Amino acid sequence: MSKNEGTIDRILRIIGGIILLSLTVVGPETPWGYIGLVPLLTGLVGYCPLYSILGICTLKKAA
Repeated sequence: MSKNEGTIDRILRIIGGIILLSLTVVGPETPWGYIGLVPLLTGLVGYCPLYSILGICTLKKAA
């Protein structure tokens, strides 16, 4: 399981995940906010299974 997410991709996933998770505590307090665990965890780990299936890699290539 090698990393396939770049830095900006990871930051956006972490921020989006936190925002979605916050919906379970504030705002509409809906359990749908738990879907935020997916982008949060993939952002923290740096690996997205869907990216590997689709052949996508947002990491910068080493020069």
